[in-house]
Amino acid sequence: MSPEEFRRQGHAAIDWIADYWAGLDDLPVLSQVAPGAVRRSMPTAPPEEGEPFDALLGDLDEIVLPGLTHWQHPRFFAYFPANSSPAAILGDLISSGIGAQGMIWATSPAVTEVEQVVVDWLAQALGLPEQFRLTDHGRGGGVIQDTASTATFTALLAALHSASGGQARESGVGSTRWTVYGSSQAHSSLVKAAMMAGLGAECVRSVEVDPRTQAMDVTALERLLADDIDDGCRPLFVLAAVGTTSTGAIDDVQAIAEALDGVDAWLHVDAAWAGVAAVCPELRDRLLSGVHLAQSIVTNPHKWMLTTFDCSVLWVQERTALTNALSITPEYLRNPASESGAVVDYRDWHPQLGRRFRALKLWSVLRTYGLAGIRAHIREGVELAAHFADLVVDDDRFELVTERSLSLVVFRLVEGDEATLAAMHRLNESGLAYLSHTVVEGRTAMRLAVGSWRTTRADVDATWAALQAL
Repeated sequence: MSPEEFRRQGHAAIDWIADYWAGLDDLPVLSQVAPGAVRRSMPTAPPEEGEPFDALLGDLDEIVLPGLTHWQHPRFFAYFPANSSPAAILGDLISSGIGAQGMIWATSPAVTEVEQVVVDWLAQALGLPEQFRLTDHGRGGGVIQDTASTATFTALLAALHSASGGQARESGVGSTRWTVYGSSQAHSSLVKAAMMAGLGAECVRSVEVDPRTQAMDVTALERLLADDIDDGCRPLFVLAAVGTTSTGAIDDVQAIAEALDGVDAWLHVDAAWAGVAAVCPELRDRLLSGVHLAQSIVTNPHKWMLTTFDCSVLWVQERTALTNALSITPEYLRNPASESGAVVDYRDWHPQLGRRFRALKLWSVLRTYGLAGIRAHIREGVELAAHFADLVVDDDRFELVTERSLSLVVFRLVEGDEATLAAMHRLNESGLAYLSHTVVEGRTAMRLAVGSWRTTRADVDATWAALQAL
């Protein structure tokens, strides 16, 4: 493909995306195809000769579009938002065009240094304590990971290395009975991290939650810690959730940190969804209280902060905890810049060696929207969710299951579990909107998570009207 042909097809691809967005409102949010339908519509073997790019664009309409659940739809309210804003897409496109490999500083200094600045910008925007920033005299810093699941795994590896005095890196987890803690509402990636780290799922302790708030019961954590220590176990890692997937529950990080006084365990804050809302000063105290006592924190700009997936930022107070745990330097990666100690090699900050120029899309978002624009987006999501919660409260057939958390509303039909699930399934199958469900204290509930940059009050009202009519 010549540069001129690339230019022409690039315009066509952008036009396709713009047309896709323009027509999203009229498409069913949830894909309506049967299992295997997309696969059967494709040839069983690749083409022997190359085809025009136009043919692929045509197949997007014929094959791909019917099989998509439209995460960018203004009435996609399931799970959490996965924003792919125009600025982020263009940044990601440029990253793909550059095609740089940023595994070490020397392979593209700009890939590393733009990321250093951008993650520090984000830390400032969220009001994170200065010890998490990559300053000239500080010991902390941030790195862009693919997802919060990888960030949690990375933090656990750092904790294991630190607690074992480096032994785990050389000879494995050994005979020590390590224990890991998270609330019963913590993300499943905590258990998976323990499995991948070789600790095993059995080492993970599920801490009870307050039935009203669904936040971790710190007294229950203290009991588990004491019992495990008495039993000869060694507490290693505690995950505090700031915005759980199920209900948006926010653990009391300050109280959890105080419960760990005298216990040499790593405190990690999983703020994957909710953390970006700290860009709004009025929400910051609720979200970040006690974070200065944590060893690490993660949040995902690719959820609620207008940044195309994948972009998850992990900050640590002590960056050598990561690099000492993960650094391996074969001869082919040795270079004068790295050996000088004057640069950061981000390959040592996560399990992967290779890394894309992810910072470009986050840089694009921060510069194009500005903090004022990002705050307006977050506040709009909170306001729309508050509006929906008011609608629920005003209808005797429905009830809130938990207090609204930022832009997440968890609610149900008073009639019961079967009626709640049936109403949600009928709404989803109608194509008008897409909600997901959870179970809270044994009761089935629907989740409505606002966060798309395209969602309006009219979309929320249309979804509510459809639920009332079911």
